[in-house]
Amino acid sequence: MPQTDPALLERLAELFAARDRDDMAPTVQALLAVLTEHPDDPHVLYEVGGAFDTSGEEQTAAGYYERALDAGLGGDTLRRCLLQYGSTLRNLGRFDESLAALDRAVELFPDSESVRVWHALSLHAAGRSDAAVAELMEVAADRIRTPDLLRYEAAIRGNAEYLRSLDRA
Repeated sequence: MPQTDPALLERLAELFAARDRDDMAPTVQALLAVLTEHPDDPHVLYEVGGAFDTSGEEQTAAGYYERALDAGLGGDTLRRCLLQYGSTLRNLGRFDESLAALDRAVELFPDSESVRVWHALSLHAAGRSDAAVAELMEVAADRIRTPDLLRYEAAIRGNAEYLRSLDRA
């Protein structure tokens, strides 16, 4: 896996922090300039994809996410890229591809609540609402550890498994 220079990572973080979600054009242009300097860097490709995604240009974003994944992302940036790529594919109506990207993310990052929630969203968009609700119920049972919810944990997990069985059928 290629290593991105820490100074470049810092530069990317500064551009990300300075972005204006309502006017992404300056951020997109700044990141494209960085990309001309580092055309194969996976982190740069990922950030360019994210900027296009935020600006509503999902088709363009998908291509940059794919290039970033092919270039060898790892760690938490891989998690974020798979989540965002899966979400973008869902927005493009490419549900099977969305679920494939998010299935990979769930496999690699099973403890990520955000990945599991976006996975549920793609399941729902693909018409698999039973599986989506089951996923969200499991996230709740795994992560909301309040006395109120813990009292019903077995029932929550049982209902989630029932919904999963409906999805499998």
